[in-house]
Amino acid sequence: MDQLHSQLGETGADGVVSRAMEELAVRLAKVESCYKKGQLDEMQRAARSMIAISEQIGMETFARVAADVNTLATRDDGTALAATVDRLMRIGQKSLLAVWDLQGDSV
Repeated sequence: MDQLHSQLGETGADGVVSRAMEELAVRLAKVESCYKKGQLDEMQRAARSMIAISEQIGMETFARVAADVNTLATRDDGTALAATVDRLMRIGQKSLLAVWDLQGDSV
């Protein structure tokens, strides 16, 4: 995120991060919904888009776990997929709250 601030300035970086966080929140809900409905292809698409967005704003762990969800959706290991989706939800929620808190502090 520091790199975004240096490239775009504080206002520009905050805008990029805000839009990215909104998109990640939507896709996180999509992954959870698709998982519960057994729509693994759609869940994979949402996870792949989360990878790109989270990498853009420096959320490497979030991106890595989304990649794991994407990979596990193609395998016949429901237990690993369930655990990894749960991990993505936890990391996603904590990450989103942390970034929103930081943005609130800078206002």
